[in-house]
Amino acid sequence: MKIEKTGALVTGAASGMGRATAKALARAGANVALLDVNADGVKQAAAENGGTAFPCDMRDPRQIEQVVGAAIEKVGPVRILASCAGIGRIEPMVGPAAVPFSQLVETIGVNLIGTLAVVRAVATDLLQREALEDGERGVMVMVASGAAFDGPDASPAYAASKGGIVSATLSLAREFGDYGIRVNTISPGAFDTAMPKDLPAQMLAMVPAITPFPKRMGAPDEFAALAMHIFTNRFLNGSVIRLDGANRMPYYSTAALPGG
Repeated sequence: MKIEKTGALVTGAASGMGRATAKALARAGANVALLDVNADGVKQAAAENGGTAFPCDMRDPRQIEQVVGAAIEKVGPVRILASCAGIGRIEPMVGPAAVPFSQLVETIGVNLIGTLAVVRAVATDLLQREALEDGERGVMVMVASGAAFDGPDASPAYAASKGGIVSATLSLAREFGDYGIRVNTISPGAFDTAMPKDLPAQMLAMVPAITPFPKRMGAPDEFAALAMHIFTNRFLNGSVIRLDGANRMPYYSTAALPGG
């Protein structure tokens, strides 16, 4: 996919990996729509890095559809999608620290349902567009997590939501392939973004020890670099790529942590 002068849409664009991806796309000449529930943050990201901001609540599929439509009117046909919006938190299902079930539903709603909603909205529009000269109509990147594979303690909704994205990747790639739309997923490990900062310090301190190399968290720019490669590599389709320094989450009991 050619990036210059091409319409692109990034969710979760106010911070972290989404913001870095939107910045990389804008620098490469794409017409970028930045979506995030954080209205002030996404406007700031658009002002600093280029593109147009669209506040959007990923819990609301109807709002997603409306905002995607507005974004397409502004930036043109969205042929590049990076669905980076997500929430991650420790959410015990039972016990003294159990969270309301509505919170589990919210996690799945944002991470999985919101992702599928924006994928559907963008794909539905692309089906009405002419394919490019090489037969490609669009390319999509979704975001999973090591939690989809490694089952962190007290995070069943988060693990399930990210596991759903992993499972949907090949299914979507096969369905959309008939229309010249590629679908891939990046599965990040621990990244230096706002999300893990809410986790207990003991967990964050474990990252260097459980990451073979490099012994640190990932940087948002490293995520963006992989996303940019996926956008331009036409034979990369239906894949889930782990971006985690070979990190595999060990078992630890959140009940043993302070406040657990």
